Amino acid sequence: MTERATDPHAEALKAELGWLADTVTARLTHFFEGTATPFALPDPPALPGDSALARLIDGAGLDAPARLVLALALAPHLAPATLDPFFVKNSAIDRVFSEFGAARGEAQAGGPGFAPSAVTALFLLGGADAAARISAMALFAPDHPLRAAAGLTVGAVADPGGATLLSGPLTLPPHRVLTLCAGHPPRPDYAPGFPAKRLTTRLDWDELILPQGVKHSIEHLVAWYTHRALIREDWGLARRVGAGFKALFYGPPGTGKTLTAAMLGKRTGLDVYRIDLSMVVSKYIGETEKNLAQVFDMAEMNDWILFFDEADALFGTRGQGGSANDRYANQEVAYLLQRIEDCPGLVILATNLRNNIDDAFFRRFQTVVGFPRPNAGLRRALWASILERVPLAPDVDLDALAQGHEMAGGSITNVVHHATISALRRGAETVSAHDLAQAISTEMRKEGRTA
Repeated sequence: MTERATDPHAEALKAELGWLADTVTARLTHFFEGTATPFALPDPPALPGDSALARLIDGAGLDAPARLVLALALAPHLAPATLDPFFVKNSAIDRVFSEFGAARGEAQAGGPGFAPSAVTALFLLGGADAAARISAMALFAPDHPLRAAAGLTVGAVADPGGATLLSGPLTLPPHRVLTLCAGHPPRPDYAPGFPAKRLTTRLDWDELILPQGVKHSIEHLVAWYTHRALIREDWGLARRVGAGFKALFYGPPGTGKTLTAAMLGKRTGLDVYRIDLSMVVSKYIGETEKNLAQVFDMAEMNDWILFFDEADALFGTRGQGGSANDRYANQEVAYLLQRIEDCPGLVILATNLRNNIDDAFFRRFQTVVGFPRPNAGLRRALWASILERVPLAPDVDLDALAQGHEMAGGSITNVVHHATISALRRGAETVSAHDLAQAISTEMRKEGRTA
């Protein structure tokens, strides 16, 4: 019987959490013995080089103290019993030792396990040595690799009364934990805390029918992605331009904005995530930022393309009123703009009406692409492409369809779909001109127009 292959990711996490358990035991022993002998942090284990944890540690340059903090943040997710020794009570006051730093935040209410805080990490690293604890506080600086590369933060304190600076729980985004477990990032979908959906298409790049000027602009985005490292590093523009690229798509519904975004993902090999703004906008203060934080974090981690559809819902003209709602709406916009500005990848904002976007925002875009309604020539190409495999009756005239009806690609697709169903309902083997004419009338009525 062959032995089961060892999972390097599980092996690495088991070794790292075992080291954390040894460190907890050693620190508590040292603490309760009250010895003046300096504490020696146990040596961290060697990890499988092909594990996600090893790649993170090597790539971010995490030293032993930083590794210990990361392991401490992982423990409640993967090995909560590792932290049970912290539940020992101080008999003098009949409660756990304040030195151990049980978190005072949301994580504390999440279950019966011990919720480690930054104070817990300082205790493991510095014990009662004030100088060592102060030195270790640098691990929680915003620019430390633990934050920048691993996504570790100190969570908010639910009841700030009497809380210290680092009393909040050590927090890792769920996708970071899953990545370390599986070796690759998850591909999430709609969820209450993840207001985005992956865009895909079965069409190929040469099936994208757009005006030549629009295609030129889209190729510009592809060229940026292909050569961004050369432009920024070798040609020295990193000092003057941001790491990412921001584009605005505008035009009537059905003209190809969403399809183009999906095509860009297919052309570049990147995942494209559409932001569902109806899930993002929240009446609760802070929820917009909270819902988007994970999306931006995962986009930066995985080099996603972010597509904000109907972006004028959040990025439209800002209110000038002095009400609390106006002020908070402007705070949300400022937060989103800053996250977009800082995002190192491609971010696309789409709107049906260009004038719905505040003029102050336009300087933030590297390119603005208008998607007009197709002219007769493009409509002819769209009809031919969409009907390519549909059996047509001899009376169908594509030139007449293109010349006689001003419709965008999305509407033409709806028409063809409706006509095929009508043909099959009457038992026909081909789609006739009458089927298409009826479908056009239906689509026009749906759009509030007449054929």
